[in-house]
Amino acid sequence: MKLSDFWRRMGESFGPAYARSVAADQVLPQLGQTVDDALRSGVETVTVWRAVVATYPDRVPSRLR
Repeated sequence: MKLSDFWRRMGESFGPAYARSVAADQVLPQLGQTVDDALRSGVETVTVWRAVVATYPDRVPSRLR
């Protein structure tokens, strides 16, 4: 998954401003780190996205999973 697609999905799921807050502040249990930290450390975007979906199943529309 391209990074631009990842951020589009985050924006659609959380809204643009809240998506950035989630990425910076929330530690995802599957990764043990935030979205921003995971992406910076080289974790593949698809892996990060799957962790977001697992952590916030009610926020992510089924069409984006």
